[in-house]
Amino acid sequence: MNLDLIIRNARLPEMQAGDPLVDLAVLNGKFVLIQPTIPDKAREEIDAKGHLVAPGFVETHIHLDKTCTIDRCACETVRFPFDAMERVSAIKHTFTVEDVQTRARRTLEKCISHGCTLMRTHVEVDPKVGLVGFEGVKSLIDEYSWALDMEICVMPQEGMINNPGTEDLMIAALKAGARVIGAAPNYDSDPAAQIRRVFEIAHEFDVDIDMHLDSGASASRLDTLLVCELAEKYNWGGRVAIGHVTKLSTMPVAEVDKVAQRMKDAGVALTVLPATDLYLSGRDLEANVRRGVVDANHLVTQGVNCSISSNNILNPFTPFGDGQLIRQANLYANIVQRGMPEPLRDTWKMFTTNSAQLMRRAGYGIGVGNDADFIIVESDNPVNAIREVAPTLMGFKRGRRTFTRSSVVLHRPD
Repeated sequence: MNLDLIIRNARLPEMQAGDPLVDLAVLNGKFVLIQPTIPDKAREEIDAKGHLVAPGFVETHIHLDKTCTIDRCACETVRFPFDAMERVSAIKHTFTVEDVQTRARRTLEKCISHGCTLMRTHVEVDPKVGLVGFEGVKSLIDEYSWALDMEICVMPQEGMINNPGTEDLMIAALKAGARVIGAAPNYDSDPAAQIRRVFEIAHEFDVDIDMHLDSGASASRLDTLLVCELAEKYNWGGRVAIGHVTKLSTMPVAEVDKVAQRMKDAGVALTVLPATDLYLSGRDLEANVRRGVVDANHLVTQGVNCSISSNNILNPFTPFGDGQLIRQANLYANIVQRGMPEPLRDTWKMFTTNSAQLMRRAGYGIGVGNDADFIIVESDNPVNAIREVAPTLMGFKRGRRTFTRSSVVLHRPD
């Protein structure tokens, strides 16, 4: 067989210590053979040297339209109130399509260089910014298709019911190619009305839903329950995700379990955003500051599909970040105090297989017949990769190499 690529001596995520290494063969952008030894030759052969060969990472929740704006926004002058949304809002009128493209490229290329091959980006529309962010990000979908697949979730960050013209812009973006509709009811004068209207629009346009939901210090009101109710009403199970949901971190486990059961039954997924939620939570406190990050591992045991993502990078919501999802997973595991192998293996799935399921992507993963979208990580298994924030050495999209990172070489004295 005339093969395009063979990766030799690979260790796959599901392997146990002592399992024989495998070779992976690629032809016409797809895996065609996976076995301990492939006798055929290929145009290109790469020795993985026993390193972890895994499906490409998945960003389920990131904001490319407002990335890399930290130096343009007003400085943080007080710890509380923080007003991150207001500080970004104040500069949105300065955005241009070219500006959005330039900033988004910077973050996209960081994400690619750390192993991301699939992404859902949220993009804001409202009368202040119009469709500028959407148009800027949309133009990059084809430009970067050599490295990742990207879809846009259009969202009303500054409200919809209270912000006339926003709904029309959301619908315009859906007609122009946005594949997901979002929501941010915390910033709306009528949160329930926004949620209900988003479900109506999603049903009309047959698109998935991905909401920013239930951030706060008190769980006295949970919009998550309304979302579950509407997911069942519209039979939208498996097509709805909610992000942040920091209120769950304030609740007793028994109460969390009740919400988790509703989410499982309704088919509502959860995305945790550890960098942002840790940075923003508990600013009203001087001591015993809330961490504000949901223990997604616990929800996974209750049958809820959970993912981990970067959210914001280099803006007032999160003035840090490099697009490295293994780093996010390590931070998350520290926050929720999950350090043993089994929960770390589940955490690994939260930015690989679980995330692909959230985005309803068939053919994801290392398997014969699937697209050859994969990475080589400088580690021997997912547990150690998260524990050590292992670097990603190479990435491939449909069998074509997209980046290379060299291993560190120490130069000892003679």
